[in-house]
Amino acid sequence: MAGRGYDVVVDVDEEGDLGHTDLQEDLEFHSSNFEDTQGRGKIPPDESRGFLPQASRSSNDGSNKRLLWSLSFYAQFFDVDTNEVLRRCGAAIFPRANFLDVLEGNPDLYGPFWIATTVVMILFLTGTISKYLGTQKDQHFVYDFKMLSGAAGLIYGYTGVIPIALWGILKWFGSESANVLECWALYGYANLIWIPVALVSWSPITSELAVGRC
Repeated sequence: MAGRGYDVVVDVDEEGDLGHTDLQEDLEFHSSNFEDTQGRGKIPPDESRGFLPQASRSSNDGSNKRLLWSLSFYAQFFDVDTNEVLRRCGAAIFPRANFLDVLEGNPDLYGPFWIATTVVMILFLTGTISKYLGTQKDQHFVYDFKMLSGAAGLIYGYTGVIPIALWGILKWFGSESANVLECWALYGYANLIWIPVALVSWSPITSELAVGRC
C-alpha cells in the first residue's frame, strides 16, 4: 500500500456535518495516478549548452532545416545593442572579470565579426602604406591585393577555426558547459588587441627603416 497512491472519498450529509464516520463503511479508496503526475512534472535536462542554442532547435528535422537557411536563425546571434558591444570590448581589453560572466549567457557574433573585419582592413591598409613608403619615387606603385586576401584568411580562419577546436577539446575531456558560441565570442572580442598591433606596425620608425633599406 505504501508503494501506491490513493484518493480518499468522505461522505458528507446535506447540512455539511460529517456526523458519524465509519472507516469501513463511509470511506472509499480509489487508485491514484500520482506516479504518472510526478513523471510528467519532471524538469527536462538542460540542453542549452550544446553546439546550437535551444531556441534554434526543433523536434522536426524538416522545420530545423528551414530554420537553418532562414535569416531569423542567424539573427539571434546578432541580437545585441551598441552599449553591450562596447561593454564587452572593454571587458576584453581590461579583463577585470571572467569574460563568460560578462556575456551573461548571451554570446553574440556581431562584435567578433566586425572586429575581425576591422583588423583585416587595418592590416591591409598599414601593409599597403608601408609598401608605398618603401617604394622608390621613380617606380609606379601597384596595390597588392594578395595582402588583403591573406589577412582575411588569417584573421577569419583564426577566429573561426580555433574556437571550434577549443570547444572540441573541452567536449573531449567531458566539459558539459562548453558552448561554441561562447568560444567564438571570446576569441572574436580578443582580436581587439591586434588593432593597436597593426597600427604600431606602421610607425615612423618602421617607415624610416624601410626607406633606409631602399
